[in-house]
Amino acid sequence: MGKPLKVGIIGCGAIIAQYLASFRKLEDIQLVAVADLDPARAQAVAEQYDGVRAVSVESLLAADDVELVLNLTIPAAHAEVALKAIAAGKSVYGEKPLAATTGQARKVLDAAREAGVVVGCAPDTVLGTGIQTARKAIDDGLIGAPISASATMVTPGHERWHPNPDFYYQPGGGPLLDMGPYYVTALVTLLGPVVSVIGAASHTRDERTIGSGPRQGEKIPVNIDSHVTGVLVHASGALSTLLMSFDAVKSKSPNIEIHGERGSLVVPDPNHFDGDVQLFALGADAWETLPVSAGYVDAGRGFGIADLASTPQGAEPRAGGTLAFHVLEVMESVLESARSGSPVRITSTVERPETVELTVLTEDVDALQAPEAVS
Repeated sequence: MGKPLKVGIIGCGAIIAQYLASFRKLEDIQLVAVADLDPARAQAVAEQYDGVRAVSVESLLAADDVELVLNLTIPAAHAEVALKAIAAGKSVYGEKPLAATTGQARKVLDAAREAGVVVGCAPDTVLGTGIQTARKAIDDGLIGAPISASATMVTPGHERWHPNPDFYYQPGGGPLLDMGPYYVTALVTLLGPVVSVIGAASHTRDERTIGSGPRQGEKIPVNIDSHVTGVLVHASGALSTLLMSFDAVKSKSPNIEIHGERGSLVVPDPNHFDGDVQLFALGADAWETLPVSAGYVDAGRGFGIADLASTPQGAEPRAGGTLAFHVLEVMESVLESARSGSPVRITSTVERPETVELTVLTEDVDALQAPEAVS
């Protein structure tokens, strides 16, 4: 892949605005084309971004100047779009999860290996200063050998704010598959791969009421478990406890907390790129906020693509397909365990991604206007 890496985007929903804001700041990324099943949405994006053309999906996949396809379609379409991009000889970077199932995700990775192209996948939030500073603190021995972690995500449900929340409550959705990628990816980045899981799950009601937008007041069915708990056994021996809920109201628990023999860490929200890392060392009198010491500074969605572009040929990107597959298998297995009542062994593994040294990738962009969201 050349520099700048020439990118085409398929899927022009609301999330694209965050990627566009990052691309305006990254010298190694050049956006050349956008496509959507709704041509008007693609055209609206192209009009905001100089030098970008709105085209059909087929034209984008056939374009000689597109080296990597950024797949921002809905999760159910992730594998289909990725496979088409790979068949066209393009590398692909997708929004999370890698695919709706591990079976689909395996086909994507196998096809990419045969084609000699690269697969990357969100979340790239783990490359920011928040998770990376926590990772460096662990690697530097500030908490001693890690013993356990807890990860908590509590919200009363996305239907309160999302105008079309149906897919959150259908198979492939739910709190674990929607928000879990941020938390599980962070836990694997911090503590290493997972070898087995046990899970339990429930749901409080069979329908939800949309709270905003043109469908406000409409009831939608709930066909998934909306409250999921699990224990992840890491290869290192550390145990991570997950709580992912669309049922509960609020929590005062840290998003992620790591405990070791010599100290404990409070890790910032893994859905954000920055945030304070706090350490309580054995024998200390109070929590200490650690200085920022690692990660991409002022990062945003899309920095994983810049990281991929700088990855040596043949090496796995930090936000790579192998990590995304492992995270997907962990989440799928927690849900399988919840159904069966038995522990599930994880068949995949992954190398802990290399730490990101403290790095500034962005230009001075104070004068640039970030694009508005495209709904």
